[in-house]
Parts: sequence; C-alpha cells; structure tokens
Amino acid sequence: MTHKDLPDRNLALELVRTTEAAALSAARLVGRGDKEAADQAAVDAMRSVLDSVQMDGIVVIGEGEKDEAPMLFNGERIGDGSLPQVDIAVDPLEGTTLTAKGMPSALSVIALSARGTMFDPGPCVYMEKIAGARSVADLLDLDRPLAQTVELIAQRKGTTVGDVMVVVLDRPRHEEGIRAIRDAGARVRLITDGDVSAALLAVQDDSPVDLLWGVGGTPEGVISACAIKCIGGRLISRLWPRNDGERQAAIDAGYDLTRILDQDDLVSGDDCFFSATGVTDGDVLQGVRYDGAGAATTESLVMRSRSGTVRRIFTRHDRTKMRGIPGATP
Repeated sequence: MTHKDLPDRNLALELVRTTEAAALSAARLVGRGDKEAADQAAVDAMRSVLDSVQMDGIVVIGEGEKDEAPMLFNGERIGDGSLPQVDIAVDPLEGTTLTAKGMPSALSVIALSARGTMFDPGPCVYMEKIAGARSVADLLDLDRPLAQTVELIAQRKGTTVGDVMVVVLDRPRHEEGIRAIRDAGARVRLITDGDVSAALLAVQDDSPVDLLWGVGGTPEGVISACAIKCIGGRLISRLWPRNDGERQAAIDAGYDLTRILDQDDLVSGDDCFFSATGVTDGDVLQGVRYDGAGAATTESLVMRSRSGTVRRIFTRHDRTKMRGIPGATP
C-alpha cells in the first residue's frame, strides 16, 4: 500500500462527527420507551454523515444482513468512494433498551481499520469474552476457573479478593459464573446491556471494574477489540454458537470454534480508529445534555492505535443552526 492508501489521522475527527450525529438524534428519544425508534434515529443520522467521509468503506460489522437492515448492513459500501479503503464496524446505538428506559451507559460507536483487517464472525452471533487492563493482561484465561482468576487478580493488585469487581451481563447463561465469582469472595457489577462500554471500563487502569467476563455479542467484541488496541489492555474471546445449527454452519464455513481470539485476531491491522459518543450518562462518557440557551453538549472518546492518541472531546452544538444539517436532529 502507498501512504495515501492508508487511513489518515484526519479520519478521527470525521468519525467523531458520525457518532455525535447519531447520539444527538437518539438522545431526543431517551426515556420514551421506544427502542426501535431510538435505534432508527441513530442509524439514519450516522448513515447520513458517513456519506460525506473521505473513504471507501465496507461495513463488516453492522446492523445485520441486507434483508434485515435497509442501511448500515453488513457488506454495504459507505463513504465518498475515495481512498483509503477501510473496514467499518458500527453500532449507532449500543444500548437501545438503555436509551428507551433512560438508563445509563448508552453509546453511539464506530470503529475503522484498513481493508481486510477486521474479523468477520460469520454465523456466530455470540462469543465468550474476558477483558482487563494491561496490569492483568497475562492473567486472562477463558479455561481457568473464574475463582482462580479473581484470586490471581487480587494478588497482582496487592488487595483482597473482596476488592475485585467483575462486570457481567445480567443473563441466565451467566448464573453459574456469577455464583463462582461471589463464592470466591469477589464482587459482581451486573449490567443489562452495553458490552462495549463495559469493555472500555474494564481495561482502564483507574477503573472501579477489574474484569469483564461473559458471553456477549460478536459485533461488540470486534468493536471492543478496536478500542482496546487503541487504549491498551487485553481482550480474549472464543466463538460461542447458540445451537447445533449455528455450530454446524460455523464449522461448514471453516471457523475453528476452539480457537482463542485476542484483539489482534479480531482487528489485525496496526492502524485502527475508534470513536464513541455518550447518549446517556455512564461511567465512560457523559450523555447528551441540553441547556436553556438552545444548545446540546456531547462528550466523545476518539482514539487511534498507531499513535496511541486518546482524546476526550466536549462539543457544544447549536440546535437552532443544526436544524438544517442532515443527520443532526436538534
């Protein structure tokens, strides 16, 4: 590849415009009880802004197959068609239920890397995951009993097991693991949704959470891998078929269901970008807020793996002026 074929650093600010637009649009529906409408608002806004971004992008991780999603579907080409050629992973609204119920930690998210570097999970919708900060990266293991892992993390941190906090999706499939964590003396933070937000929280050194564990979405796993390559820490995963049909489909497609995948397997390029904008307030980002002067404010996290740059961007949006801008709902 020539230099001009590679993603440019200016893409970071282009991407944050897309997540800001999606967050602003979805935020108007926070607490309204309609997760489909909130998701559609975010999708419409993000797609509109993506049309103007200078890139030749293919959606690897999107809203689903073309017959399920009219836009931002897997395989869709986005951008203005110019170089660089890139893979795109999007979640215009991570936490549709969180948004509908006015609950914390809903985000708008996009990730980008050079063409051909993002892992396509094929028929597998879920994967086992465990993630943590740099300080405990070598202790992560999907096959070791959870009780031993939390004990090792406590030893590494120089604390008691009772000080270790593990974030877990609140799902019936996790009941045994949750019991094992608690029986070991560690603590559990249950979340209803929000894999990407939880992964970001788990890998930060100054976080109240030490570990992310459980079975979650493969799209969220790929997006989280991109973020972790930028911010540091480690994610390891393994595909988790939901049933015999999905298992056989994965085997027929050539997937090794025993293979451990880390962030470099999920996003193999060394130059990836990540942007997230808060929709509702959470541990990672502040949500969209409104003032009496007709303005909205957003907080975004924008990162690039090649440079290791991590930016927090606070933006004030004039809602009156935004009314004429596609993809930016005032």
